[in-house]
Amino acid sequence: MSQTSSPARRTLEVALGSRSYPIHIGPGLLGQPEALAPWLAGRQVMIVTNEVVAPLYLERCRASLPAEVEVRELVLPDGEATKTLASVSRIWDALLEAGFNRRCTLIALGGGVIGDMVGFAAACYQRGVAFIQVPTTLLSQVDSSVGGKTGVNHPLGKNMIGAFWQPRSVLIDTETLATLPPREFSAGLAEVIKYGLIRDADFLAWLEEAMPALRALEPAALARAIERSCKLKAEIVAEDETEQGVRALLNLGHTFGHAIEAHQGYGVWLHGEAVGAGMLMAAELSARLGWLSAEEVARVRDILAAAALPLAAPADMSVEDFLVRMRLDKKNIDSRLRLILLHSLGSACLSDETPAELLEALIETFPRD
Repeated sequence: MSQTSSPARRTLEVALGSRSYPIHIGPGLLGQPEALAPWLAGRQVMIVTNEVVAPLYLERCRASLPAEVEVRELVLPDGEATKTLASVSRIWDALLEAGFNRRCTLIALGGGVIGDMVGFAAACYQRGVAFIQVPTTLLSQVDSSVGGKTGVNHPLGKNMIGAFWQPRSVLIDTETLATLPPREFSAGLAEVIKYGLIRDADFLAWLEEAMPALRALEPAALARAIERSCKLKAEIVAEDETEQGVRALLNLGHTFGHAIEAHQGYGVWLHGEAVGAGMLMAAELSARLGWLSAEEVARVRDILAAAALPLAAPADMSVEDFLVRMRLDKKNIDSRLRLILLHSLGSACLSDETPAELLEALIETFPRD
């Protein structure tokens, strides 16, 4: 699936038949002539970004586009709290006011919030138009930009309104990570660690050794972590595009994590921070089921700590606070709570038979901060 087009640039493919698309990874890709041109549907392009990213990369993104295309720009507020239908309506308003047709292309320039909203807007505008992902955060580069999950939050649950809509391409310029705040970078590391936990024990072991280099933004380490994460995500999406089976494993830690995000208010905890705490909760629950050893749980705790991720849940969340939010999880079927757990490090499973008393005891005794 992987090929190298130059020493600095790597290209992977998400294999979905006629809807397959490339993931380009490398330093300095944003701003290169013709970086985006092959994936445009027509001559109308709208770049959607936010107030933080726009001053840093909007002009560079525009420079990647051919001179003959009509380019419009929309700059939205930053933050998870803006991931709403109201924000998506602003995108539709801008498209309609500009007279954009079915052959327009939306470009999502930013992190996961922008990518999810722009993808959802593209899925719905005139019943579906093209879009391209240009992720600028580690979390969006290794996870949310790949696979076609789009949508917005609802006050009662995260990502509860959305659609599957694949991009035409994903352009990952690793140089954009140089401007990412350390807290945001750590949040992205949670999703990188997730891939090792659910599917690749060797990758997990490498991450344990490479964590200092990753946090120092060492280019070779970053390139390897991003490429391997994207490759694993692409393989899973190709197997199960609409999450009928194996793709659900990508939600390790997310049921607990989404409960934290929804209860605290979107943006109080970063998504990756909540997922990090959620993965530790899932590991400890797996141990209580007899699947993981104490030593394996300690490895999960240690790598999360090395990535500067939370190891405790919010102090104000009760057992019932967790359960109320977790019952709204999209994976649940027929009112049965379905959790992603670990049979071993590198091997995840979907379980809907966790005894309620075991789950409640885990939440009750999990550290609070």
